[in-house]
Amino acid sequence: MAQTGEFIPSDDIHPIDIVETVATHHEWDFDRLADDQIAMIVEGQWRSYSLTLAWSPGEEMLRLICTFDMDPPAERLPVLFEGLNLANDQVWEGAFTFWPQQRLIVWRYGLVLAGDNLATPEQVDEMIGNALSACERFYPAFQMIGWADSSATEALDIAIGEAYGRA
Repeated sequence: MAQTGEFIPSDDIHPIDIVETVATHHEWDFDRLADDQIAMIVEGQWRSYSLTLAWSPGEEMLRLICTFDMDPPAERLPVLFEGLNLANDQVWEGAFTFWPQQRLIVWRYGLVLAGDNLATPEQVDEMIGNALSACERFYPAFQMIGWADSSATEALDIAIGEAYGRA
């Protein structure tokens, strides 16, 4: 994700205003649903992802939810749940879950800003980038679990590993 710190003029700004500025910077389509909530669509390599960020003042938390459709056959759900658990073991920030009523895979993350801390554009940019990276990384594995009759372990073996260092 690109560094975004140069285009936020004030240190005392609402977290959703920062998200809106980051979305504008990246030219992502977004809709400000309320003062405390914004939704956007971001195009990935595998598909488009729906992101919603909401500010919870009582918890002093900026919540991010990134979703994509997944409607596997009912008999594959236990394997999908196992795959979600295995994927969650490989990530440190955020977690995957499945919302069966909506038929969505969901990436959830909360940025705690307790004690009057302020979100920075870099933090917002990073949390969105991490959500998109995790979804892109594990999407093929979840597809294999749902429709290729792969075991969760086999499917997760194809998840694109994180790169370290430089070439």
